[in-house]
Formats: sequence, structure tokens, C-alpha cells
Amino acid sequence: MLTSLALIFLVGLALAAICQRLHLPRIIGMLITGVVLGPYALALLDGSILAVSADLRQMALIVILIKAGLSLDLKDLKEVGRPALLLSFLPALFEIGAVTLFAPQLLGVTRLEAALIGAVLGAVSPAVVVPKMVQLMEEGLGTDKRIPQLILAGASLDDVFVIVLFTTFVGMAQGGSASVWDFAGIPLSILTGVALGAAVGWALARFFEAAFARGRLVRGSLKAIVVLGVSFLLVAAEGWLAGALPLSGLLAVMAMACALQRESAPPVGRRLSEKFGKLWLAAEVILFVLVGAAVDIRYTLGAGLAAVGLIALGLLFRSAGVFLCLLGTPLGRKERLFCAIAYLPKATVQAAIGSVPLALGLPCGNTVLSVAVLSILLTAPLGALGIDASCHTLLHRGKAL
Repeated sequence: MLTSLALIFLVGLALAAICQRLHLPRIIGMLITGVVLGPYALALLDGSILAVSADLRQMALIVILIKAGLSLDLKDLKEVGRPALLLSFLPALFEIGAVTLFAPQLLGVTRLEAALIGAVLGAVSPAVVVPKMVQLMEEGLGTDKRIPQLILAGASLDDVFVIVLFTTFVGMAQGGSASVWDFAGIPLSILTGVALGAAVGWALARFFEAAFARGRLVRGSLKAIVVLGVSFLLVAAEGWLAGALPLSGLLAVMAMACALQRESAPPVGRRLSEKFGKLWLAAEVILFVLVGAAVDIRYTLGAGLAAVGLIALGLLFRSAGVFLCLLGTPLGRKERLFCAIAYLPKATVQAAIGSVPLALGLPCGNTVLSVAVLSILLTAPLGALGIDASCHTLLHRGKAL
């Protein structure tokens, strides 16, 4: 495992630096590292690290969600409330609808199988979008109209909606049926996640205050460890409550960090944000290299041009959904175009659920996995490159956060 970790960090950072010198997003180098070192190419990564790959990716994602929550201001979230809520489901719904409509003709699948493919493709990647939006907030790009905050909030909720739909469609494909409770779980998981996270964030702020009042100075590094441990419990609680109460663990993590930042003295929130910014330097490499390692490039050969056309149609409809969500907002045409670009990348969710239909023995399993892999290879670099290339042109510089 130590050799694998050394390869992940050293090769990942080296290729990221090369991409940066070529004016390409660093994550492209990390994704390429994962594909090359992974089990479907050179197979240089130890099986023990691949066995816990999903857990490591989730841990890395938790780090950046904490950083994002500590960077958010509740006043900003209130300002972007309606469009952020619409962005959490409408673009995904447009994309799923387009795939459900066109996939039977392009790929020869049934309508239900097409809906299942749409649910796999429908999620935006928080692993790509969240760190990019945090970076924009730190640079002050688009903050005058709270554009990074808008995209950050919408993208974080988007996955909850899509994963619930995916689970429902899988049940139907296995011969089950969808109930009202399945769909009611979407808003309920959002509400419970926000409520639990906010309560835990408030409690943590009081705990740190009480320790300080008693003359027990808790170092920033220890606070970061406590916050990280609590975040792991919040995500684990989603599994504990499965079947009893819908809960979005990742959303609870971001809500907790947001509440902690609001309830704590300003220096505490700032120091914690700095600590998690440093943690992200290592977590970023682990996340994107392991996402690349999860990509089975063998399936892209069988996907064909029809799958590329289907992905392109889905993104076109998705972008139309983004523009619809932003009607009535003060955003100009360039800023709305940037929001559509920021909603293109796919990676983490597709890597996590793309192989599920195949593992369950569904007839469309190979097709679903092929399209999922192809969507990662096409949209993750395209979205990351698009955000980096367009942010300085399409967004105004405001106050850095």
C-alpha cells in the first residue's frame, strides 16, 4: 500500500504540474495518473488500496465540503435561494428526460433502461465543481453576484436528487415498483441533512467556546481533527438510518461547517478554513487519482459514437435547464453561460454508481457502464478546462472571501 500511495502522490503531482505548465486544469493530470496506474491499464496500484478506494474518495470529498461550508455565508445563500433550489434538480431532470427520450433510438435500450442511464449521467460532479467554486470565492471572481455560492449550493443538492432517482429506477428495472415514499425521500433527505448539520455545527461552536472559557485553549489543528471526525460520523449516519429516515450525509457536513463558521468567532472560522485548505492539497490528489483508477477504459471502446452523441444531447438539454433556472436573476448572458459550463463535469457519482446495474446482472449493465465511463472521460476534463478558461472572461472580480 505504501508503494501505491507513493505513486499516487508523486506521479499525480508530477502530471498535475505538467498540465498546469500547459495551461490545463491540474485535475486532468491526476485523472490520467489514475487511469494509467489503475487496474485496467498498468495495474500498479495495490489491491488493498483499491479495496478502500470508495472510502478514501469519500473522505477526500468530505474535506473539500467542510472547506466549502466554512467559506459560505448564510446571507449569500439566502440571496441565491430560489435559483440554487432550481439548479439542484431542474438541469438534472432535463438531462435525464433527454436521455430517456433519445437513448432507445441511439443505443437500442428500453425506455426504463434509458431512464436508468439518464439517472447515472444526470449528476454533476461535486469533486470537480466544489473545489473550483471555492477557488473562485477566494479569488473574488463572480462574488459580486454570488455566482460561486449559487453553483456550490445547487451542485451539492443535485447529487441527492439524482441518486434517489437512480435507486428508484434500479428497483423498477429489477421488477419492483416506485412508491410515493421513494420520491418523498428527496426533499426529506435535504431537510434532515441541513437540520442535523446545522444542529451539530452549533453544538461544536458552543463546545469550542466552553473549552476556551475554562482556559483550555484548543489548538486549531485539534479543532480540525474534531470537525473531521464529526463529519465522518454524519456521513456514516446516512447508512445507519437507511430505510428508516432519508438523510444526505454530505449535505449535513456542509451545513455543519456553515453553521460552525456562523456561530464561531471570526478568527476560528478563518483558521479552520486555512487548515482544511492545507488538508485539501493531499486529499485532492487522492480523490482524482482514485476516480481515474475507477475508470475502466475498456468499456469506452464499445460505447461508440452513438454514446458520444447521447452524452452531447444530454449536456445540451442540461444547459437549457440551467438557463431556465436563472431566468429572473440579475445575471447577465456571460454569467449564465459560465453557470452552464460549470454544470458540465461528471466524475464522482458516475464512478460510484456506473457499475451497479452490471453488478446486479441487469441486461443493460454493460451499456450503462460504458456510457458512464465515457461521460467521465469527456466531461470531467471539458468542464474543468471550461471553468478555468472562462472564469476570467465571463465573471466580474468582486470581493475575495
